[in-house]
Amino acid sequence: MGRLWRRELWRLATLVAAGALVGWPFSAIPAGIAAGLLLCLTFHLRQLHALYQWLTLRPQEEPPAASGLWGELFDRLYRYQKSQRLTQQRLRATLQRIQESSEAMRDSVVMLDRHGDLEWWNSAAERMLGLKPQLDRGQHITNLLRDPRFVDYFHGRDYREPLTLPSPIDERLILQFQITLYGDDERLVMARDITRLHRLEQMRRDFVANVSHELRTPLTVLAGYLETYGDMAGQLPPRLGRGLSQMKAQTDRMQNLVNDLLLLSRLEIDQGGRDDAPLAMGELLEAVQSDAAALSAGRQSIAVEVEESRALVGSEQEIRSALSNLAFNAVRYAGDGRHIVLRWRPHGEGACLEVEDDGEGIDPVHLPRLTERFYRVDKGRSTATGGTGLGLAIVKHVLLRHDARLEIASRPGRGATFRCLFPAERLRDTSERAQRA
Repeated sequence: MGRLWRRELWRLATLVAAGALVGWPFSAIPAGIAAGLLLCLTFHLRQLHALYQWLTLRPQEEPPAASGLWGELFDRLYRYQKSQRLTQQRLRATLQRIQESSEAMRDSVVMLDRHGDLEWWNSAAERMLGLKPQLDRGQHITNLLRDPRFVDYFHGRDYREPLTLPSPIDERLILQFQITLYGDDERLVMARDITRLHRLEQMRRDFVANVSHELRTPLTVLAGYLETYGDMAGQLPPRLGRGLSQMKAQTDRMQNLVNDLLLLSRLEIDQGGRDDAPLAMGELLEAVQSDAAALSAGRQSIAVEVEESRALVGSEQEIRSALSNLAFNAVRYAGDGRHIVLRWRPHGEGACLEVEDDGEGIDPVHLPRLTERFYRVDKGRSTATGGTGLGLAIVKHVLLRHDARLEIASRPGRGATFRCLFPAERLRDTSERAQRA
């Protein structure tokens, strides 16, 4: 490139010198130099005109023939143009493959721009969501999916959990929506048909609820008779007395299991919110402490700490059930001589309900599955302590109904902490100053 620039400079100098020589006999050296510069300018203007004609009228053809610096410039532009065309072809081919693969998917795929307007979708989205290419392109997604739950989900920008809703064009079709952020605040909306899974889940809930309800009456009858016969245990042979005691213990355990199953079914089916009210958390923690102390029978020390002045807005029955399950689990599994703390404290802008113990702890490998129904870390010990394996599942569902989540922190030999994290929207200041304001 330096050689070409030197050549152009020499050409310019030659034209200037030639013009000066031509004008010298006529005492018109400046006019001669101007004529040489004009020739040089004319040459460059012709090359610029050729470049303009090529780029605007014939960009697909080869560049004009030229030598020197202009020839090098034309060649470089042509090579760059060819590389850009190849890159565009590869991008178009990649985009075509992505669109073809998306078309082959049975799930709906919808691409939104940074404003939430529809850019592209596959044919499954047309079938499931009723999108029409001629009318809906460029429309905002909430103009077409108007369910308030989807609108809140879309604007909430918390897409960690999917949203389940009926299809906007067929209520019998149950869809699971998942939104992913990418690029410059763009969104990818995917909708999966889970109608069959939804029906199976509903059948499971109905089956569990019906069986639990049907078991309650015979178990109540058995428990009544066993309690009656238990009063005569002193008149029976020792062998029969032990049998009655074991039958009563197992009947009580079955009743607890049925009650937990019925509670879980109610939590899953009932929308909740009807009995929400500000709860006096100090009184609630002390009531649960009293129940846990009765279960502990002096084997552990149980304390209450209230560091948050705001009240929790929720169902007293459900919150007490969740807290009792956590406290009773601590009593059953922490071990003798341990310390248990029931705590209500601030956490960020929200608040946290904690049950902490310094017991044996839990191996981290079990933590992701603790809220599953009937999951037990030590099945033998859980059976011996009378656990049903449903306590943490109940806690999970209660928290979901209160816009909260459960966090578990534990290490073997370092105790365990169960945290129920409530958002600020679930708290209310009940102090006299706030009420007067």
